This record gives sequence, C-alpha cells and structure tokens, in this order.
Amino acid sequence: MSGSEFNHYSVLLKESLDGLNIKPDGFYIDGTFGRGGHSRAILERLGPNGHLLAIDQDPEAIAYANDQIKDPRFEIQYGSFEDITAYCAARGLVGKIDGLLLDLGVSSPQLDDAERGFSFMREGPLDMRMNPEAGLSAKEWLEQVDEKTLKLVLQNYGEERFSGRIARVIKEESAKGALNTTLDLAELVKKASPKIDKNKHPATRTFQAIRIAVNRELDVLKNVLEASMEVLAPDGRLSVISFHSLEDRIAKVFIRDQSKIKDLFPDSPILIEVVEPILRRVGKPIFPSKEECQVNPRSRSAVLRIAEKI
Repeated sequence: MSGSEFNHYSVLLKESLDGLNIKPDGFYIDGTFGRGGHSRAILERLGPNGHLLAIDQDPEAIAYANDQIKDPRFEIQYGSFEDITAYCAARGLVGKIDGLLLDLGVSSPQLDDAERGFSFMREGPLDMRMNPEAGLSAKEWLEQVDEKTLKLVLQNYGEERFSGRIARVIKEESAKGALNTTLDLAELVKKASPKIDKNKHPATRTFQAIRIAVNRELDVLKNVLEASMEVLAPDGRLSVISFHSLEDRIAKVFIRDQSKIKDLFPDSPILIEVVEPILRRVGKPIFPSKEECQVNPRSRSAVLRIAEKI
C-alpha cells in the first residue's frame, strides 16, 4: 500500500513553523519530509526567492515528494538527516541555513503500513527500518544480538521493567526460528510480562526499544544536533519535535549545553580559555493542545524545543 493512502497529521505544525521564524527569502531544511505536511506549510510562508530542502530516508516518502510537490523552490534529498553537513556542503550552504526542522520518530504512514513492521497491533514482517533498503531488519538484528545486549537495549531504550525476562524469551524463540512477524513478537512479550498495564500494550516498550536500536535513532539525533551548529547561519533557528523522553532529553541537554559559557579547563586555578555560547534557547518547551491531541492521539507525547544560533 502506498504512503499516500494513509492519513497523516503534522504534529505541532503552526508552533514548529513559528519557531523557525521564517524569512520569505530564507533557505530552510525539513529534516524528515514524511508526507510533506511541514514542508508544504514552510513553502506557503516562503516568497519566490525562498528555498526548502527536505530530507527523508524512506523511499516511499521520496517517491511521494517527487510525485506530489512540483515547486521550483523545493528539493528532496534521499538519505539520513545525520548527513546534513554533506548535503549542505554539496550545495555550498554550510553556515547559510536559516532554519532546520527535525520531526523525530515514526510517521503515521510508516506506523499504519503493516508491511513496515513498526506496529504491534498489525500483522507484518518484523522489519522496523526507517529505510527498508539499508541495514538489518528487526528480525535479523534480534537473531544477531546477544541476550545481555538485548536486555540493556530494552532497559535503556524502552525503560522496560522486565527487560531480563523478555530478552531471554526473545532469544529462545529467535533461536528456534519462531520469531518472524510483529504479532509473534507482541504475543511473546505479552506472555513474558508478569504484570500488564491496563492502559498500555505490554509490547509498547519492547517495540520502541528495538526500533531505536535498529535505526540508531539516538546516535543519529546526537549527530544531527552537532551538525546543525555547522549548517545554521547566525540567527538561524532549530526546531526539534520529539516523541519520547529519551529523544527529548538529548535535545534538552544539547540546547542547554550549547547555551552556556564553557570553561575549557575547569580544573585549572586560572581561567585559560572560555568558549562563548553557540545557541540561545527560545521560549519554553511547547506541548500539543487538547484539541490537537483529540484530532491526532499520536501527538500526545510530542514536545517541541526551539533554539537560535548566536
């Protein structure tokens, strides 16, 4: 099923664009095109001399962009936003970007397409890759990872209380060749969980953890945040929408640390060298309204943080 057949809502749309403080003739980057909700809204605010580069590592998103957006001010780049410096360097745009939007997590079309393997509610292959043409699928990764590492992944990325027990049964079933679909994994986790939260499917944390590991999501986020400091122009804005506490913590700490004066030699009795702040935090974290959460329940966990390069 093509991505265009799925509903897609752009989370915190107005708030994230307001955060970019869009100039009509500016150059902007949408780090995750998805189905183009944010990109279209940015283009609406740009003048005839403005430009938008969108990035996505999902081939379906690339095909959708090429088919649906016919605008000379728009360009789509296939790949990970982790490589944003290279994309900018190829276009002579390092240090010239007026705003960067990062909408993290899985898009609605990816979640709703059973064939992508992200959902524990739909039967599909155990895949979970943002880019299904690169890297190991979740099934392959689970076959290769050792039990101790898997336990740590479930514990650290999923904040799963029963990580040891779940890791053990996953490895046992994987070794038998009995772990092939999303529902195989979901049922396995359900059986292995001694206590079940009535408000949350028992496989929620496990699926999140494995997805983060398969796609290296947290490492990629750290890398793109560092790279953003190279590509943004002075007064350029950074808008980051995260969907779970691990992502939000990384964004929060990065903005906080880059907004401080740094003493490069804190243990020295005399002040040798100081690095001035690179960023200025803009406002407080922004959360979706009750109305948005009602229209799009997936937005409930979203947090938007905005910063400006000094």
